[in-house]
Amino acid sequence: MMRCPNCNSKDIGKIGSHQFYCWGCFIELTVNGDKMSVFQVEEDGTLSSLDDLFFEEQPIAQLHAN
Repeated sequence: MMRCPNCNSKDIGKIGSHQFYCWGCFIELTVNGDKMSVFQVEEDGTLSSLDDLFFEEQPIAQLHAN
């Protein structure tokens, strides 16, 4: 069962083949393989990425060290 990374709700609806919507906090999630992207739905219907708030990328130095 998928949980929202923002509010931890299980109330997730499927809106596309790889797209989901959280009814708890009203964000859109896109899942491709093991990568998830999180978006805020704006008043005009456009999506604004929230990935920088939820997912930290490893510094390049750490990637090369592994």
